[in-house]
Amino acid sequence: MKIATFNINNINRRLPNLLAWLRVAKPDVVALQELKASDGEFPAAAIEKAGYGAVWRGQKTWSGVALLARNAEPVLTRDRLPGKADDHEARYIEAAVRGIIVTSIYLPNGNPQPGPKFDYKLDWFARLKRHAKSFIKQDLPVVLAGDYNVAPTEIDIYPTRSWDKDALIQPKSRAAFASLVDQGWCDAIRELHPEQRVYTFWDYKRNRWPRDAGLRLDHLLLSPALAPRLVKAGVDKTIRGEDGASDHAPAWVELR
Repeated sequence: MKIATFNINNINRRLPNLLAWLRVAKPDVVALQELKASDGEFPAAAIEKAGYGAVWRGQKTWSGVALLARNAEPVLTRDRLPGKADDHEARYIEAAVRGIIVTSIYLPNGNPQPGPKFDYKLDWFARLKRHAKSFIKQDLPVVLAGDYNVAPTEIDIYPTRSWDKDALIQPKSRAAFASLVDQGWCDAIRELHPEQRVYTFWDYKRNRWPRDAGLRLDHLLLSPALAPRLVKAGVDKTIRGEDGASDHAPAWVELR
């Protein structure tokens, strides 16, 4: 079973890129983030024609999340993160697919920091950790997939000082990610590539893609019930170099 996460950065603008990748990669489940489309604008017909069932929660501006399942219909279990009834941003969705619960997470960016946006990021992280802990307690097979907007360690960002003040690499952001993993989650890519510089995001500015000046922001965390099934993990990096590409590339795991 192949499960991927992909910040598509506007699903309608990048739809040809997405469909081409689906044809080649054939993931069984895909978590999408940053749809930048309302519910009614989601390209459900094109996704269905490509062989995928879908659940989604749209948002017109910068958010929106979805889950796709190949030759299957995801069973929606939750379309928002619990813990704050007045948070209306479309940043979380979860569904059951073939006996596994998969999420699509679009964690807040947090810039500029310090400030209210960074406080929102840390609060959202705390809510995610509380929800994630319930999965651990129930010993469920879960993949927490998504764009976490955190480069967890120095090896997850190219050698530079230009991001030092950015929310993506602040000590509090990294500590929040580490404390989530410490609940018992397996960071799949780091588990199989412990010392490799693996990136999933390359900013459009400053020639960062040609220079391979990337960050690893997109993660797939496996619950203890699922981690023993991990056999492969990687990033479809070449997708980032295509015409009209998202600034992210799909990260994926294969489970036996």
